[in-house]
Amino acid sequence: MTDTRRAMTMLTVATVGFVVNFWAWSLLSPLGPRFQDGLHVSSFEQALLVAVPVVVGSLGRIPVGALTDRYGGRVMFPLVSLVTIAPLLYLGLAGHSSLAALLVGGFFLGVGGTAFAVGVPFVNAWFPPERRGLALGLFGAGMGGTAISALTTVKEVDAYGIEFPFVLTAILLAIYAAVAWALLRDAPERTVPDQPFARRLGETARMGVTWQASALYAVTFGGYVAFSVYLPTYLKSQYGLEQGDAANRTAGFVLLAVLMRPVGGWLSDRVGAVRVLALTLAVVTVAAVAQAFAPPLIPAGTIAFLVMAMALGAGSGATFALVAQLAPANKVGAVTGVVGAAGGLGGFVPPLVMGGIYGALGNYAIGLLLLAAVAGAAAIFTVTSVQRAVAHRGTRRKQT
Repeated sequence: MTDTRRAMTMLTVATVGFVVNFWAWSLLSPLGPRFQDGLHVSSFEQALLVAVPVVVGSLGRIPVGALTDRYGGRVMFPLVSLVTIAPLLYLGLAGHSSLAALLVGGFFLGVGGTAFAVGVPFVNAWFPPERRGLALGLFGAGMGGTAISALTTVKEVDAYGIEFPFVLTAILLAIYAAVAWALLRDAPERTVPDQPFARRLGETARMGVTWQASALYAVTFGGYVAFSVYLPTYLKSQYGLEQGDAANRTAGFVLLAVLMRPVGGWLSDRVGAVRVLALTLAVVTVAAVAQAFAPPLIPAGTIAFLVMAMALGAGSGATFALVAQLAPANKVGAVTGVVGAAGGLGGFVPPLVMGGIYGALGNYAIGLLLLAAVAGAAAIFTVTSVQRAVAHRGTRRKQT
């Protein structure tokens, strides 16, 4: 097998693992409205329920990314997949009868979201710098696991009962763990750090790229996560859609964002990550302002959300093209962990804000205007501070 074919095989297996883990990680979101009606919880409590796996999966990426630098993807992909099985079985078989039980299960279900921090350093090591943007974008398309969840979960529950989707994904994760252990191999040129975790984390925290990419990913991927988990509730509350219709429309949003992520990485390889990020963040700003006025869902509201999906997906891919460009090879996992955590936390806060605002005011306008303001500020940050960092990195490379 040639090196290129082997690298593509590793990318494919890693992406499948990302898909299945994200599918499991996202199972509570499509069922949020059902739990809200059945358990009689408030809008804020329902938002908290779908956000808990997000925040746990986000913060967990920090240690998981550092562990991947140390032990490699061949160990960490099966490990994360196997650990996620326990909360899935708990939620499906026993933990769906009360809000407290769902919060406990959702907390541990967050482990599935850490798979992202395993895949980025694993894939990054298999590809040369000039191809990493596209490779990481293709891997990032594994976030389409959330689309599978949005499309299938409600239908599966209606047809086979609440246990079915949780048990199904548990079985798939068990199969994937075995396949990953058999097929995955870490790149021969992978640099293994020899420093303790705390020291590596401290050095990572002092790197400018860590915080620059974290800020951008909190907006791009955070915006994607926020809509992927809260859009069913938004569409039901704002436009009166049925649960199944809202879930299908959310799946369309997610799928479009997923398809645009490798496009963002590919464009970054060719025209630069800064240009892609600046453009996509400007587009999010305009679309969020338009949606803040709650236009008719067809066509204006649909167009606004689909445009946001495209921009958020491409921006997410461009962010990790930036990480691949600026982060040292032996710290990609650690940087990815922090950046991934920021992206997930960026997705944790908006559902709580949106739920709180809707509970207090009965509309979402202020929440969407806040999104527009944040995206606009991020666009300005990109063309100033981030552009200077990229230019400085290029100058240093020429000097060496």
